[in-house]
Amino acid sequence: MRIGLLTEGGYPFVSGESWPWCDRLVRGLEQHEFDVYALSRSQEQEDTGWGALPPHVRRVRTAPMWTRGEETVRGGYGRRARRRFTELYERLATAVVCGGGADGAAGSASVTVSGDVTRSGDGVADGATNEADRFATALYGLAELARDEGPLGPVLRSESAVRMLERACRAPGALRTARAARVPDLLAFAAHVERALRPLSLDWYADTSPDSDGAGLGAVDLCHATSGGAAALPGLVAKRFYGVPLLVTEYGVRLRASYIAAGDAELSTPVRALLGAFHGRLATEVYRQAAVITPGNAHARRWQERCGADRAKLRTVHPGMESAPFAEIGEREEPGAPDTLVWVGHIAPSKDLISLLHAFAEIRKEEPTARLRIIGTRASDDEDGEAEAHAYLGHCKALAAQLFPDEAAGIHAVGENPVSFEELGSPEAPDLADAYGSAGVVVLSSVAEGFPVTLAEAMLCGRATVSTDVGAVVEVIGGTGLVVPPRNPRALAEACVALLRDSERRERLGAAARARALELFTVEQNIAAFRAIYLEIVSHCPVPRDAVSDEDAPVPFARPPEAHVRGRWTARRAPSAVGGPRLPGGSLGAGAPAWALRTDTAPTAHAADGDGPRGQLAGAAHGGGEADV
Repeated sequence: MRIGLLTEGGYPFVSGESWPWCDRLVRGLEQHEFDVYALSRSQEQEDTGWGALPPHVRRVRTAPMWTRGEETVRGGYGRRARRRFTELYERLATAVVCGGGADGAAGSASVTVSGDVTRSGDGVADGATNEADRFATALYGLAELARDEGPLGPVLRSESAVRMLERACRAPGALRTARAARVPDLLAFAAHVERALRPLSLDWYADTSPDSDGAGLGAVDLCHATSGGAAALPGLVAKRFYGVPLLVTEYGVRLRASYIAAGDAELSTPVRALLGAFHGRLATEVYRQAAVITPGNAHARRWQERCGADRAKLRTVHPGMESAPFAEIGEREEPGAPDTLVWVGHIAPSKDLISLLHAFAEIRKEEPTARLRIIGTRASDDEDGEAEAHAYLGHCKALAAQLFPDEAAGIHAVGENPVSFEELGSPEAPDLADAYGSAGVVVLSSVAEGFPVTLAEAMLCGRATVSTDVGAVVEVIGGTGLVVPPRNPRALAEACVALLRDSERRERLGAAARARALELFTVEQNIAAFRAIYLEIVSHCPVPRDAVSDEDAPVPFARPPEAHVRGRWTARRAPSAVGGPRLPGGSLGAGAPAWALRTDTAPTAHAADGDGPRGQLAGAAHGGGEADV
């Protein structure tokens, strides 16, 4: 099977946020071939380069999402093309501004964006569907325009586009906050739309050169988008033009991330309203066209359902984790230090270490020998995120020094503090698995969380946990740990004291947690789930266009199974008098005689001689800006 893996700001870049699970997925499914289509988010990310890729990654193509995009212009649009763009963009703007929202297909949901309730009540279902269809028609029309006339960047940023946005914002039925948009707001939103729709202008979909051998997303068997939003746009185009089925995986809902990013960017209220409506419409279309949607947890699943995802398409697939180093700690059956609390995670305000420190002050009153180890990493690689993490860490250290001044006598030596701050990866820091192993109790104090990786790691180590009730925490814990409300230091302290004082309960919860984690959160279960989903989707996909006769009737066995079997085989071109059309992948079309296909059964392996389909495909992949891997 040939998979087109679609990423945004992730794999194959070393600094990509989805690198670990994508790499484990690709390596675990080595019986398939992968073409990676990646959208980069910054120059720094591209400068870090790619990680080591397995040999069955055939091709990698990348495109930047952080430039202005004018560099790719082939030429100006003619009068007819400009008129066509005007019709499509007006339709897109109207669909976004007039009642656009995250729940456009849900009907009964209600989503608030910057003070506007975009949809509310069952009575708007028909209108929501009409707006969703209008948005989809405009989206695919713009994709066709980009294919026929060249990149959309210049026209999406043009003065006429801004004027069309302004007319849509002033029209009856527009979002209340959008009506207050001024020229700077419209310019900011138009720039965002251009960046978001940049994948429509890429040359990733088909290669018509004689030696292409089916290069492009139009020739893959399945598109797998690792998130919604811009990453899924190439999959939508491939499905629209070539019938390629689309699988969407979201471990963190892209729509929710766009809402948070709009708030953090200090944008004006009208721009936030427009961005929320646009991303809501895009999410609705992605979920509507996907064959299967795989959220990583129930929290993400609820978001997707509110955005209009069909429940029949949803399959929860938990992230897979390398369990070996952590499971080894659990096998030792060592209880860890009974008076030690361990916190592990990225240093960021959302982790609420302030509440944790105040809770630990209460814990020390009940358990004077208790210690707290805070083992952190940076929140992000960008300068703003690093500066925020550094400032927050400094604030936490100052608070710890205030709450727990150095003790001159008593339990601790002079200058020793019961709270320690350690940086994961530093020379003096311990191994992560050993850090979990040293804990009597592992603590999570976050106020916002997606899938709590640190909890799953602690569970694999057989450690009892105390967590705040956020994100997918309850789903992951499943009754094997204590859960308290967020931003409640007293409740957090009481739960920790209860476990510190009861060794039998800690051991019992730790054993149950380890069994649950080994069943649900390992790489093996993740790979097995996607292997089955891939086969299910492909088995239900439509007949490929190259396997249809001139009368539009299916041609059974027109694409032989050998076309997708890795190994040494030869497809001989039939003589012109009796041969049929040649199909992508090296197979022969209808009319090819049986003797034209030959399977080499010799035991000698020829992995590097260029013979067979891998050699043909690798040779055909050169050019076009892609990298051959």
